Amino acid sequence: QVHLVESGGGLVQAGGSPILTCTASESTASFNGIGWYRQAPGKQRELVAEIRREGTTDYVDSVKGRFIISRDNAKNTVTLQMNTLKPEDTAVYYCYAWIRIFTTKVFWGQGTQVTVSS
Repeated sequence: QVHLVESGGGLVQAGGSPILTCTASESTASFNGIGWYRQAPGKQRELVAEIRREGTTDYVDSVKGRFIISRDNAKNTVTLQMNTLKPEDTAVYYCYAWIRIFTTKVFWGQGTQVTVSS
């Protein structure tokens, strides 16, 4: 079983630049993709950013140019550098990872709250 543990977040002022870190219990290089979802109050969970095994990245439009996802396979971590935070970025941020070997398995962290004050 893969374990993902998030750290970072908390209460941040608008315009701030916190970093979220996800530490995996096994090599991040073993995942087809690893990244972050978020869920704001009353809204559906949405994909924020993902980095795939080959290094390509995807971002939701609302964070493009502000957030940067990166991966350190030696440390088994993936980080989300969040810049120029806005109140609408307030959400619980979940780390996830997926592996496809015949079937697809998805693993989730417990989530970390990010609250942006205006």
